[in-house]
Amino acid sequence: MSNYKGTREAFAQALIELAEQDDRFFFVSADSLKAMRATAFADKFPDRYIEVGIAEQNAVAVAAGLASCGLIPYVGTYGGFITMRACEQLRTFVAYPGLNVKFIGINGGIFGGEREGVTHQFFEDIGIVRSIPGITVVAPADAHQTYHAVKAIAGVDGPVYLRAGSGREHVVYEENIPFEFGKIKVLQKYGTDVALFGSGFILNRAIKAAELLHEQGIHVTLADVHTLKPIDVAGIVSVLRECRTAVTVEDHNIFGGLGDAVSKVSTEYCPVYIERVGLKDVFPSSGPADQVTDYYGMSVEHIIEAVKKSLQKSKGGK
Repeated sequence: MSNYKGTREAFAQALIELAEQDDRFFFVSADSLKAMRATAFADKFPDRYIEVGIAEQNAVAVAAGLASCGLIPYVGTYGGFITMRACEQLRTFVAYPGLNVKFIGINGGIFGGEREGVTHQFFEDIGIVRSIPGITVVAPADAHQTYHAVKAIAGVDGPVYLRAGSGREHVVYEENIPFEFGKIKVLQKYGTDVALFGSGFILNRAIKAAELLHEQGIHVTLADVHTLKPIDVAGIVSVLRECRTAVTVEDHNIFGGLGDAVSKVSTEYCPVYIERVGLKDVFPSSGPADQVTDYYGMSVEHIIEAVKKSLQKSKGGK
């Protein structure tokens, strides 16, 4: 049985198990040991826990040095601090030389950072790392998927950014469901009226929307796009060709994330109308996670509306 309640605990447990099997695994903390729920790692492997204090740029540089010596460091802290405060180091010292550093960014999306407000709501992180050459990008849906994903990215040669949450993630997957890196996972195939692509902690809402739409006589194919880069072109195209119209759902700015990734695939391989559900290029406010996400246009009802609009557009409507 798992010992984790959220994505941060899932990360810590997976990293401990990796470290038990291979002494190359390290954890680099930027005063983030407790935030990452990794105290047990430090207790068990004190020689493989490196604390740099509140110095994210230094944490990335230290990890680069470890990786250059053949070690496998995981850097864990708030996603925005990795992708914005340490963006230059991420780009130049890790991505450019292609070093084997794994980044775990917590408080992903506005759902993940509702308590601290906009300074800790990281809705640009995926767009930033997707734009940097050579970085793999993964956005699990819940703790169970995060646990398997943390282990899976250990086998990826090169830098990886994995988006984690803050403990309020809803359960989507059973504990023993494997994580297949780089491949979308079709969760429901009620029909082929509309393709519904979801990613990250908002996936539970897409699942609920698909169920309600099915009851209303609109039958979607729902797929989890957990690997944003490299994107599963073949898998997405296969769904698009069957459905001929699509909706993307993400807790991220509509620029740079899942919507843009799927739109690019569609434009190049299977042009269809795509409606995007996400943060509409604004700075959100604070509040309870579910209420804030609803307020900014990412509720189950908003997803349903987007699917109906997409279906109307595919039939030549306005």
